[in-house]
Amino acid sequence: MKSYVATPATIERKWYVVDATDKTLGRLASEVAKVLRGKNKPTYTPFLDTGDYVIIVNAEKFKVTGKKMSQKTYFSHSEYIGGTKIINLQEMLEKHPERVVEHAVKGMLPKGALGNQMYKKLFVYAGPEHPHKAQQPVELNF
Repeated sequence: MKSYVATPATIERKWYVVDATDKTLGRLASEVAKVLRGKNKPTYTPFLDTGDYVIIVNAEKFKVTGKKMSQKTYFSHSEYIGGTKIINLQEMLEKHPERVVEHAVKGMLPKGALGNQMYKKLFVYAGPEHPHKAQQPVELNF
């Protein structure tokens, strides 16, 4: 009996929509990362991108537990001396709510070229509308 190994020609991709309203950020991100990697399919192959496309709507309405709103920080550096910027979760939600979800999902994907390829299949929108109606996405519930 031979083992099945997926090839790029045999991969079938679907489109899914996830509503982030009242979902915990980390749990939402881990489930979305599973779908982006393809781990929810029987044809999962570790060295190939077998995952599906995921659209996340209402990204500004997720929940976090504990004191994360004031204590969780996002770090960036401009690579100039003194160019450190540290923003907490509450400020990030006011400015760019979709980046919070994108950052959480990206951290759960593999690092390197394969992870970048998977990350490109993620679309996050702060509100309830998205421009991907033509792909006929299916709602995904966790």
